[in-house]
Amino acid sequence: MNEFLEIFLKAVIVFCSCIAFICFIRAILGPGIPDRLVAINMIGTQMIIIIAALTILLEEAWLADVAAVYALLSFMGVVVLTKIYIGVYKKKQADISAGQDGQKK
Repeated sequence: MNEFLEIFLKAVIVFCSCIAFICFIRAILGPGIPDRLVAINMIGTQMIIIIAALTILLEEAWLADVAAVYALLSFMGVVVLTKIYIGVYKKKQADISAGQDGQKK
């Protein structure tokens, strides 16, 4: 493998690891649930990039399959979490509007 490519891929792995760690902090400290959902999605994306870089670096083709499966699971997880959040948000808004209607009467 080309030495430049190897150094580049190692730098990509380190950079994506740092970004994933920052997103992990955002997922813990995030001021709101949408911020946390975006941070979790970003962590999944960074992990997929790391696995893809490892696929090329280690010359192991099966890691590409792992990255594809991880991408699917990450996407489905974020969709489920978003659906749950939307349901909770709509219920909260309905409760607020019902409370305001009761106060007006």
